[in-house]
Amino acid sequence: MKLIILLTSLLTLVSSAVAEGEIPMVRTISPELQPKIQFLNPQYLVYLPTGNTDAKLPLLIFLHGAGGVGSDIQEVKSKPTEIWEGIQKFKKDPCIVVAPQCLKKSKSGERGIWTPEDLNLLLQDLKATLPVDERRIYLSGISMGGYGTWAWAAHDPQHFAAIAPIVGGIGREGPRDVTPDFDQWATNLAKIPVYAFAGGLDKTVPPERSERMIAAIQKAGGKEAKLKVYPDEGHNAGRVVVASAEYYEWLFSHKRD
Repeated sequence: MKLIILLTSLLTLVSSAVAEGEIPMVRTISPELQPKIQFLNPQYLVYLPTGNTDAKLPLLIFLHGAGGVGSDIQEVKSKPTEIWEGIQKFKKDPCIVVAPQCLKKSKSGERGIWTPEDLNLLLQDLKATLPVDERRIYLSGISMGGYGTWAWAAHDPQHFAAIAPIVGGIGREGPRDVTPDFDQWATNLAKIPVYAFAGGLDKTVPPERSERMIAAIQKAGGKEAKLKVYPDEGHNAGRVVVASAEYYEWLFSHKRD
């Protein structure tokens, strides 16, 4: 009997070690926060460096596009996995990458969208459960996630060392929409480094969205706001962005005071 108990304990320890070593891991927002979220899948993906470390680590939160909405967290792992591989390739590790998922509909039946309120709850949970260096929190996202990047950072710029929206819209109601809070967005985004990316041939989210936002940030006094337009790329410009050393070099070069 003692041998069986010992073997069971050893198997449990091995299983836990394997689970901790999985990339990405699936984690769940703390139960006490779940009733407060409206548009987020309680599950999210976490990419952690191998080996034990007591150091606080940079955190990159990546928001998916409209194709990732739903309740299957594995549907969002493609692009953050590419980013995780880019971090290794360009030697920006050790760090943490987190990929949440937006539901198709909220608890009240509204169309799913990234909201600062939900994302702040996610960040609260990440700070409580992961070794996050709060001076080095980065935000990026693609398409709908680009909108989420603009919206969250414009609402709560104090969280972020730098942001990088990719082919992102600037309105809640879709690619052609412009937020009624545009001027306030520009004022708040002028407080942090911003590097936006767009495709010159993008018919889904015209590059003018990013051009307009960056121009407004610069007008509001943002001295670290810039835009890169890939003239021969469309809405899939993100594949070029996350494969470039520039994306990682720029993001991880920033740190909040």
